[in-house]
Parts: sequence; structure tokens; C-alpha cells
Amino acid sequence: MIDGLRGAGLVGEGEVVLEPLAGGVSCDVWKVETLAGPIVVKRPLEQLRVAAEWHAPVERGQSEVRWLRRARGVDGRIAPEVLAELPVGHAFAMRFLPGCPVWKDELTAGRVEVDFAAAVGRSIAAVHAATANSAADRDAFPNDAMFRALRVDPFLLFVAQKDADFAPALYALADDLTSRKIALVHGDVSPKNILVSAEGPVFLDAECAVYGDPAFDLAFCATHLLLKAVWLGDDRLQQSAAALVHAYRAGIDWEDPADLQLRAGKLVAALLLARVEGKSPAPYLTDLEHQRIVRDQARALLLAPTPIDALVANWKRNLA
Repeated sequence: MIDGLRGAGLVGEGEVVLEPLAGGVSCDVWKVETLAGPIVVKRPLEQLRVAAEWHAPVERGQSEVRWLRRARGVDGRIAPEVLAELPVGHAFAMRFLPGCPVWKDELTAGRVEVDFAAAVGRSIAAVHAATANSAADRDAFPNDAMFRALRVDPFLLFVAQKDADFAPALYALADDLTSRKIALVHGDVSPKNILVSAEGPVFLDAECAVYGDPAFDLAFCATHLLLKAVWLGDDRLQQSAAALVHAYRAGIDWEDPADLQLRAGKLVAALLLARVEGKSPAPYLTDLEHQRIVRDQARALLLAPTPIDALVANWKRNLA
């Protein structure tokens, strides 16, 4: 790793210290001090850090690099600069952004800015609009197998195999999701992967990037906000989800917004259930009553598909 950094001209011949950072379940992440300022080195894991057996191709590091560079081409403020790809384990180095807290940490601390959620929606939509119906972008992200391993299998099919009552809906949803080739999808738009900068959101961790259905990014982020609304009991989180959806809808210019919103609503229902029963349950949703609230609503929504705007508006943090 250090030899690769030296080969890229990022560090000198002296001592190099790799300081571990929180990398979630899918990768190792280090901070490295250099004469030109701090950088971040990231290396994907083959076996993810979850209780269940969950393997994923380490080549996803290359997919993340391509997404970050493409996103910066849309708006240079919304992704960190990639400095080098390293010849070890599909690792890469990118610029460290000081003074930019993680959005999840801000939400957990009660610092909820609804306008920031709207900015997240606008930024996601901007990437989708810039890449929609683009043969070049589709050819640059042939990552269907990666997306299946990281998203379709653990979030949809794993639950379908456990829950016979909802298996038909989940299998149909998985087939529909994987068949759509519409725009460049980040695949992991979560508050833990978004930095809060003075200029707006900065997106990280695009390991799941694929050319697919943009409704997935909208649904994935809205799901996290709804889960946190139950966990933290804060109405502003539900308002943030509504602002995210509203701002995203205003940026849809590649298809009928109503079609995308219905697909996103179906995906939210499935993802909510997956965060309780899937391979990667929400680690903070440990209260059994919170799990019941999410599970009951998710199951009802799977049986009665609802557009994402109506789903968010009617979401309940408490169920009698």
C-alpha cells in the first residue's frame, strides 16, 4: 500500500503512518498525512463485516473511482478528488476534506437541517439527469454482478427466501430493478456516506455504482431517513425525507416523474423490511418495538404499493 502511494508521488521515502478511520462494513479506510495535506486511502473487503456470510468482488473499488470522477464532472463540489488508484487490492487514494462532518453524525446529534436533505435530492437528481440514456455511461459501468451481490441479493432476495408471504413481490421487484438501464446509480446514498460541506453534500462510498434504475438512489436515502425518524423520534427527519423527495422530483427530466416515484415507493417498502430482516440490518434499530413499527409498515406497503411522496407523508413513527 505504501509502495503504491510512493509510486504515485503522494508520499516520500520517510515514515508513513496509516491511521485507521471508520470504514463501515465494506472496506478498510485510512488517513495519511502528507506534505501536501492529508489524504484518505480506501481498500474494499472481500468478506463484509456483517454477521451473515456476505462476499463481494473487490473490483468494486474501480467502480467507486469511476463514479467519483463522473460525479465531479457533473458538479465538482459533490465528490472528493481521486488522487491515484493503487496496485494493491483495488485500493485508491482521494483528498481528505477537513471540517466536513458526516451527515449521519449530524442527524444523530440532533442537528437536522431540512434544507440539506433537499440539497442531497437535487445533487442525486443532477447526476441522474446528466447520465440518463447515455450509452457512454452505460458502457463505463457494466457492474450488474456487483450490484446484485451488494444490493439485490442481501436486501431483496435474502428476505424473499425467508418470508414466503412477500417473496413474489420481492422477486418481481428484484427482476424489475435489475432490468432497468436508465441512468448512473450511486447505490449507497446513505447519511453515513455523505459529508456536510459549506457548499452542500459530498458523496462517498460509491462501491455499488451501476448503470440502472435511478429510483434506487432516491429510495435508499429516503429509507434511511424514515428509519432514523423511528429511532430518534424526530419529526424533522420525516420532513427531511419529504424535502429530499420533493427536490429530487423537480430534477427529473428523463422520464415521467410519477413512474419513478411509484418505483421508488415500492423499493422503499422492500428496503425498510430488509433493514429489519435482511443481511445488513440497521445497526441502531435494536429496540424490538421500533423493529415492529418498521416491519409492520413495510409489509403493508409491499402489499399496497404507494408512490414515495405519499409513503413519506404518511409514515408513522409510532403504531398503536
